[in-house]
Amino acid sequence: MYGRTVVKIDRFFPSTRTCSQYGRVDGKKPLNVRTWWCPCGAHLDRDYNAAVNIIDAAGLAGSLNACGADVRLRLAGAVSDEAGTHRTEDTSCVPA
Repeated sequence: MYGRTVVKIDRFFPSTRTCSQYGRVDGKKPLNVRTWWCPCGAHLDRDYNAAVNIIDAAGLAGSLNACGADVRLRLAGAVSDEAGTHRTEDTSCVPA
């Protein structure tokens, strides 16, 4: 109706324990482990990593480049020192 596509992935897909950088599946982790190091050397945030893997598993992002080589997806993250606009209170319309 709204032009959206719903893609269902397997509920047992190991999205949190698959390295989003190289695709290596690591062992199970307790829920209190929020970040982990993959043996490939990547430091992964559990939720961010799962989001990248789910997008890739759903086929919503290409993981192969034009020559057929594997290219792992990375989400664009906010930069902590990024310039931005700060809202200020506009008092020009306030009656005196």
